Amino acid sequence: MASGNPALTRKTFEALPTTGERMTLNGTVHKTALLLLLTMASAFMSWRVGLGMVMTTYQPMSALGPWILGASIGGLVIALAIIFKKQWAPFLAPVYALVEGVVIGLLSMLLEMEFPGIALQAATLTFATLAALLMAYRSGLIRATENFKLGVVAATGGIFVVYLFDLVMRLFGMPIGFIHDNSWMGIGFSLLVVIIAALNLVLDFDFIETGVERGAPAYMEWYGAFGLLVTLIWLYLEILRLLAKARSR
Repeated sequence: MASGNPALTRKTFEALPTTGERMTLNGTVHKTALLLLLTMASAFMSWRVGLGMVMTTYQPMSALGPWILGASIGGLVIALAIIFKKQWAPFLAPVYALVEGVVIGLLSMLLEMEFPGIALQAATLTFATLAALLMAYRSGLIRATENFKLGVVAATGGIFVVYLFDLVMRLFGMPIGFIHDNSWMGIGFSLLVVIIAALNLVLDFDFIETGVERGAPAYMEWYGAFGLLVTLIWLYLEILRLLAKARSR
């Protein structure tokens, strides 16, 4: 695998067309910026709508649960469609960004009501991490060696297994405590997940650079931007969780 991100693996480049317009780094950067703008716009609008539901119509916060769950499932379905049909990325990646913006906006709004300023802190830390790791990667300070890739992929897979096991246990009313509580162990776990999510950005940079070097078709610019967005959303949500745990102590 070229990345812990399931959307960005070495197999992505297999059996791709070898004619037509080619993937470029600038094109991928521009499309990533567009997807981020769509995500933030959708998050802002859903924040406003969700806040109106809670503050104006006096609906309970739990009323937002179905919207968050529905958008999460919709985002997962769209992501799987893009992964299996890469040619659809130019059309579905913007839709994915809008749908995930709903999830981010509503979750951020709910936590903002309990911990004022937490959303801005999480967003600032996310973009600061992106900038720092991009500079470290471009300068050669961090290199995506094979051992580095294997380590990050293994750690990412381990987190996925833990989250999946927790989901199953929650169905029986027995969630894994340290994943959700604000104990030092819970905070340490969230910090570890944030670090691993951040390291996945390095692998995503390497994937995009490899795609450009191999002359991948132009629609892979959208696919690369989509994959990077997946990691950034994961990183933001994990930072949000970490800050909420730390501020609730």
